[in-house]
Amino acid sequence: MLKTFDIVLIGVMTAMASVTYTIKHRAELKLEEVRRLESEIKLERDTIDLLKADWALVSQPNRLERLVNNYSGELQLQPTLSTAIVQPSELPMLRSQLPPPAPVTASNDPKSKAGSAKGSASVASKGGDTTDAQIRKAIADVAAAPAPRQKPALAKRKKPDIDNIATGSVEE
Repeated sequence: MLKTFDIVLIGVMTAMASVTYTIKHRAELKLEEVRRLESEIKLERDTIDLLKADWALVSQPNRLERLVNNYSGELQLQPTLSTAIVQPSELPMLRSQLPPPAPVTASNDPKSKAGSAKGSASVASKGGDTTDAQIRKAIADVAAAPAPRQKPALAKRKKPDIDNIATGSVEE
C-alpha cells in the first residue's frame, strides 16, 4: 500500500511541477509583452514630443510672416474681418438635438414621375420612423431632380513650390 501511495504522490508532484512551469512561462511571456508595449509607448511619446517641437518651429510668427510676404501675390491673403468669425450661437444644431424625421411617403402626383423633387415626397400626418424603402425613394427622387446651376470655375492658379520652403527643421 505504501508503494501505491508513493507513486500517487510522485504523480501529483510531477503534475504540480509542470503546472508551475507553465504558469511561470506564461508570466514571462506576459512580461515580454508588457516590455514591448512600454517601448512602443515610449516611442510614441518621443514621436509626439518631436512633432510638437517641429510644429513649434513651423508655426513661428516670424517664419509665417516671411512666407506670407514671399507668397502674397500667389495666395492673395487678406486679414480676417471680425464679422467673419462665427459665434457658438450661430452654429447649426447637433444631430442629437434635431427632432426625429417625419415619415416620407411617395405621392401619386404625375409631376413626381417627371423628375420634380417638390412633388416627389410628402410628409405623413402621423408620427413614426421612416423605413429604408421610403428613405431610398426620397433619395432617388432628389437625385432625379434637375441639378442646380453651378458657378463658373475659377481660373487655376500656379501652386507655390512647397518643396523649397524652409521649415526651420533639421534635415538628415
